[in-house]
Amino acid sequence: MLGTTITLAFREIRRHLLRSFLTILGIVIGVAAVVTMVTLGNGATAAVQEQISGLGANILQIRPGQGFGRGGGGPQPPDFDEKDVEAIAEQVAGVAAVAPQAQSSGMAVRNAANWSTTINGTTGAYFTAQQWALASGRIFTPAEEQGGKAVCIIGATVQQNLFRRDDPVGQRIRIRDISCEVVGSLVRRGQGGFGNDQDDVVIMPIKTVQRRFTGSRDIRNIMVSVNPAYDSATVQSSISDLLRERRKLQGGEPDNFNIFDTAQISETLSGTTRILTALLGAVAAVSLLVGGIGIMNIMLVSVTERTREIGIRLAIGAVAREVLLQFLVEAIALACLGGVIGLILALLASVSLAPLLQVPFIFDPQINLLAFVFSALIGVVFGYFPARRAASLNPIDALRHE
Repeated sequence: MLGTTITLAFREIRRHLLRSFLTILGIVIGVAAVVTMVTLGNGATAAVQEQISGLGANILQIRPGQGFGRGGGGPQPPDFDEKDVEAIAEQVAGVAAVAPQAQSSGMAVRNAANWSTTINGTTGAYFTAQQWALASGRIFTPAEEQGGKAVCIIGATVQQNLFRRDDPVGQRIRIRDISCEVVGSLVRRGQGGFGNDQDDVVIMPIKTVQRRFTGSRDIRNIMVSVNPAYDSATVQSSISDLLRERRKLQGGEPDNFNIFDTAQISETLSGTTRILTALLGAVAAVSLLVGGIGIMNIMLVSVTERTREIGIRLAIGAVAREVLLQFLVEAIALACLGGVIGLILALLASVSLAPLLQVPFIFDPQINLLAFVFSALIGVVFGYFPARRAASLNPIDALRHE
């Protein structure tokens, strides 16, 4: 019985192809829109998490000031010094590595090639904190760090622009007026937080940068790697108490430094992206309801057109349940067909748009299955009323219908 009903349903759909297509158009658009929005939203969330993770896992960034900048009017907050770095490393539990940073910029030159890049002065602990491996060469020795030697480790972007395919280790480049020996090169990491190119960097011992580029022994940024066994918030609180004590801040005075937890930033941005994705998906889902109303209207028209056929079926022995099932299966078949076409269009749209938006394509079977099931439920809900109306027709009245 069910097999015959399904065959009759598809035969009726095939008989009116154009009308059937227009009927399911709302379902197609709804499913395609919902799945595409959610898929691209998931890709955007993954892209945000990847960019934030580029700052390092379990990393605390400590800077002077009360925000990303150094504050507005009033005295400028003091930078950090070497003693602050030592105090954090020695007195705060849960700290895996502490890397001071002093940054500048300049032109890196090798033979006829030149490249404007970022100069990052730090210590060997920086590579531990960032979990950044070397592609070749080595990191600084303690003697090179203490003596402020002119040695450097270059990122993949700098290597590509200055050395092409040559091995940079052991060769020399000039940064501004300083001749520097390349002792290592870093593996490529790509885009980092806020869209910056992490590979466009030359890393040197911090004392070298302080003496020859910044002209100051001050430290603008301290990177702290937190031991995964410790709670990041607890470590952050301990560092804050220590720095307040060292900077002689009284109880009522606000901090003149800020501590950014990359894990919290990632969680906040990812949560915001998920909320926006859910809102966009909900808005797109409205078209599914519109598609359901379209199915109900067309099915009511179909019942009116086929009133005499229904009367004949009822007169020769068909029961009302069989007529109801026939029209209900037809509505469900239309909705499922629209769902399948919508999923195909969503897949094509997601694959095409993901590279344009610079987000990864992440196929989510759950949202695809959910969208298909929801489209089938739309067929059940909106197809029941026309099917019920067909089943409740009086055979005599239906046979007299012209």
